[in-house]
Amino acid sequence: MEKLIEYILQFGNLNKQQIEFIISKVTEIELGKDKYFSEAGKIPRQVGFVVDGVVRGCYYNNKGEEITRCFIPENNLVVDYPNFEANSTSSEYLQASTDCKLIVFSKQDWEELSHTIVGWDNIKNKMVQKCLYQKSRKTPVISQDATTRYLEFLENYPTLANRVALSHIASYLGFTQQSLSRIRKNIR
Repeated sequence: MEKLIEYILQFGNLNKQQIEFIISKVTEIELGKDKYFSEAGKIPRQVGFVVDGVVRGCYYNNKGEEITRCFIPENNLVVDYPNFEANSTSSEYLQASTDCKLIVFSKQDWEELSHTIVGWDNIKNKMVQKCLYQKSRKTPVISQDATTRYLEFLENYPTLANRVALSHIASYLGFTQQSLSRIRKNIR
C-alpha cells in the first residue's frame, strides 16, 4: 500500500484522512502469469497499480498474430483508460507477463474518489497522463535496425529482459524470436 501512496503523492498533496479514504477503496489481488487484467471485447472495469510483476498490453493484428504493444512494470498504473472512462469495449488485452500483485480500484470506487476528495481529479489526470505516455512513448522505431531496437529496449526496460518471455520482447520489437536470440548472442 505504501508504494501506491508514494506514487499518488508524486502528483499532488493529500492529508491523512484522504489517504485513509483511498486505502479503504482498494483491493489487493494476485494475477497469475498469463492471466488477463482486462480483455479485448470487454469493457475495462478497474484501475490497477502494479506492486510486483510485469503486465503487458497486447492485441491481435489482422493476420491473427499477437503483438505486444507495451510493458508495465512495478510502480505504474495499469488500465485501458480511454475505454475505462468511456465505458466502451477494449481492443487490447492487459495480461500478466509474470506473476503479479496489484492494488485495484473498481470503477465505482475510482469515481467516488473524484466526488469525495478535493483535488483528486487533478492528481488523477496527472497519473493517467503518465500512464498513457508510458504506454505510447517507448514503442520501438521500426525504421531502426533490430540490434538498435533491442539495445533501446534494454535501456528503457533494464530489468525486463530476463523476466518476460522472449516471444513477447520479440513481438514488441517487431521481429522473430529467432532474430532476438541471434541478437542477444551477438551482443554478449
